[in-house]
Amino acid sequence: MKHGKKYRSALKKAPQKPVSIEEAVKFVKANPGAKFDETVDVYFHLGKELTKGDTAVRGTVKLPNGSGKTVRVAVFAGGDAAEAARAAGADFVGMSDLVEKVSKEGWCDFDVAIATVEAMKEVRKCARVLGPRGLMPNPKTGTVTDDTATAVKEAKGGKVDFRMDKTGNLCVIAGKRSFEESALVDNIKAVISAVHGAKPASVKGAFVKSMTISSTMGVGVPVIVSADVE
Repeated sequence: MKHGKKYRSALKKAPQKPVSIEEAVKFVKANPGAKFDETVDVYFHLGKELTKGDTAVRGTVKLPNGSGKTVRVAVFAGGDAAEAARAAGADFVGMSDLVEKVSKEGWCDFDVAIATVEAMKEVRKCARVLGPRGLMPNPKTGTVTDDTATAVKEAKGGKVDFRMDKTGNLCVIAGKRSFEESALVDNIKAVISAVHGAKPASVKGAFVKSMTISSTMGVGVPVIVSADVE
């Protein structure tokens, strides 16, 4: 991939050795990679040994200052749970009609899917469409619940799901480049704490091999790896 002049210029100034979260955030904000308000992500390399056996890392984090992203929520539910989801601000609510639209038409114009326990019997028909996109409701991320109102409010209020890929890498949204430095730092610390909290009990020794912070089109800045984010 060929990078532009702005990226190459930032690359020359970027820290070559891991720095503090505060220093990384300061660099990312001062060196935009695009004219739009970029998303700031935290990248973790967790090591290939985590890809073996039942050690997949996944979880959620409630960003204290929100994600800065407009989140579209679809809720598979009926009855009172459906009404509660609508009242809480869900963008799409339905049961058999929503299941059919997703499973047969491949529609998935939303960012988060929530389902009641009862609805999951039907939602499983959508696994082929939702699974590969990381949208399948899951009890571990709080998206399979009968308390649809709380789930919708959390999803729209800054709750972010994360899941390790097959190569042991993990990417988590931490906000927007336009956020104040202190807000981004707080969000990033919450992300780091959540990822360390998702460490499988069977994993011994170093959990996070390396960590990088970058904006959507910006240069990645290596960050000092530490479980202590107080």
